[in-house]
Amino acid sequence: MEITEVRIHLRNEARLKAFATVTFENAFVVHNMKVVNGNNGLIVCMPSRKIKDGTYKDIAHPINNEFRGKLEQLILKEYELEVAKAGPVPEPTQTEGFAEGY
Repeated sequence: MEITEVRIHLRNEARLKAFATVTFENAFVVHNMKVVNGNNGLIVCMPSRKIKDGTYKDIAHPINNEFRGKLEQLILKEYELEVAKAGPVPEPTQTEGFAEGY
């Protein structure tokens, strides 16, 4: 499956660094992937929703590690390019409600 476009929407928050929108084969788009500052560096989180027990469940996600790695690599590469274009940013803000354990 070809990833035909990755768009990054930067955020200036303590943990949430960006949202990503990814288009596959110029035919299918997935919104609200997140670039998050995790405990061991930047990670990519799939779009998710909160379920009744208070945990989060992915809405869409890769089904094999090879594709997941390719997707994460492309998103993080585009994120770094956007950060470089944006230049210096002020201190991040703390956002309420972003409590997915990252």
